[in-house]
Amino acid sequence: MSLWILWLVAAVALGIAEIFTLTLSLGLLAIAALVAGIAGALGFGVVVQVVAFVVTSAAGLLIVRPIAKRHLQQPPLLRSGADALVGRSAVVVEEVTGEKGRIKLVGEEWSARSLDEDHSIPPGIHVDVMEIEGATAIVYPREALP
Repeated sequence: MSLWILWLVAAVALGIAEIFTLTLSLGLLAIAALVAGIAGALGFGVVVQVVAFVVTSAAGLLIVRPIAKRHLQQPPLLRSGADALVGRSAVVVEEVTGEKGRIKLVGEEWSARSLDEDHSIPPGIHVDVMEIEGATAIVYPREALP
């Protein structure tokens, strides 16, 4: 059996182990083993294959892993204030046009405008808040207008 096939087997085994452990290390070693296997398949000798494995794994573990861990440890972005209302559902209280209207959003009445200036949204229709401009919600109807 050729050595490059063993590298590929090692790459697959390390990749499977990474799936179960989620350490970010074994996956990088799997990539390094894959690089060494490709070097072997291209006809390079054992020394080149080992050097390819060592260099690739060192680069992955010393450069890529710390960056990946830093990104995973960042808390998710929390939207607050008016930004938290974008994407919420509301009910039209007073007809909403491209210029004016009123909606009930999270228990409060807000001034609103239709996203599509040609739409006139009658009271009782459910809308989605697309954006907030100052104290005005820009809305779009959830269902087709009658």
